Amino acid sequence: MTEHVQPERLSFEQAVAFACATGKAAFAAAPVFGDHDQERAEGVRVFVIEGDGQGGCKVRFIAGPFFSGALAANEILADDDITDAVRELLFMPTSFSEEWLSEQIQVLIGRLVQAAQIVAPEMPNYLDAKTRAAAPEVTFPIRSIGRAPPRGDKS
Repeated sequence: MTEHVQPERLSFEQAVAFACATGKAAFAAAPVFGDHDQERAEGVRVFVIEGDGQGGCKVRFIAGPFFSGALAANEILADDDITDAVRELLFMPTSFSEEWLSEQIQVLIGRLVQAAQIVAPEMPNYLDAKTRAAAPEVTFPIRSIGRAPPRGDKS
């Protein structure tokens, strides 16, 4: 039986040095709680330090609600926009692909964790979760979501 060693967490400065030297990435994630429920996270803020393969790197800020295909933020931060709170986070070495940004944020985190080879048995497996979608020809009637019917529609 092989023992899996958890990767070491890196300070912001160590994560920048790692990403710049290797061309890989490091990430940190912080949950976002709603105004009414301080026990259940509604979304997450993710910071990815991406190496460019040429000795430089950039810090990407990604945020969004869980189980939504839309991100609230996906931007590269200027050095002046990197707050002390971000600099105090601990980062995990990983790899990163911009293609992952097209998926729900919990799937992005799953990919970052998997690429970091972190053993996280308590984390749900969103990567292999079955998804359900309607066929392209299926339409969803607007009146089913509580909007008023179009003028002249008596149904």
